Amino acid sequence: MRISVRNRRRSLHPEHGLQKSDITIILPTKNEANNIVKFLDSVPEGIETVVVDASQDETPDLIESLRESVTIVRSNSNISTARQLGSQYATTPWLLFTDADVAFADDYFDQLSRIAIGGNDAGLVGAKSTIGEFDTYYRWFCRGQAVLTKLGIPAATGSNMLVRADALRRVGGFDRELSVNEDIELMFRIKKAGYSVSFEPGLVVRSFDQRRLEAGLVRKIAHGAVRNTALYLGIFGSQLRRNDWGYWTADVAADAKPTSQ
Repeated sequence: MRISVRNRRRSLHPEHGLQKSDITIILPTKNEANNIVKFLDSVPEGIETVVVDASQDETPDLIESLRESVTIVRSNSNISTARQLGSQYATTPWLLFTDADVAFADDYFDQLSRIAIGGNDAGLVGAKSTIGEFDTYYRWFCRGQAVLTKLGIPAATGSNMLVRADALRRVGGFDRELSVNEDIELMFRIKKAGYSVSFEPGLVVRSFDQRRLEAGLVRKIAHGAVRNTALYLGIFGSQLRRNDWGYWTADVAADAKPTSQ
């Protein structure tokens, strides 16, 4: 286990897409003992990984026993602060933000290496599917991502998004006031700062923990639609930004954890 920050950063623009050495996986966790093994099984060896953990269960012990090279940072912070903190421990030019209730598709990192990266590219929005239930929901979610991104609205998910590290710093990082929707809000600001953000349907993660959808599919859709629209239009004050509108309360009722978007 490493808990250190290295100051030397690597080459910003790889010649042939993004290689494993160009990215750091940033993973916030809280009581993910039932998920973390399956998640780690989908991550190839040799990829720099930073876990920001707020668990009270054996999640960090499991991570340390399975991957000695992972940096584990203990912090009882909200989701946006955890993602931002993780980024500060990374040394690579690109950051891959994800969650512990998904698994990377077998060809994910091969697909990533084939994507041409231009000098103005600062965000890659990946797709999300399912292992098991709610297949229709995820298909339509993916279609919505494609349509919105074409319209200039980067519909990102914190389970699967890549951000260029210098662009993240330039826009001020994640909004630490937000307790939810911090992923898409960041991509809104990166796009508005003049960077290119693309939707890459070949970059797939598969969700295997559906407790939030089981707790209320319609509620989740409505919650995301209203809040994301308000964030895009910039009509939220500080108090509304801090309030999750019951998003994590549904997790508690379903015995879930606030780690996934």
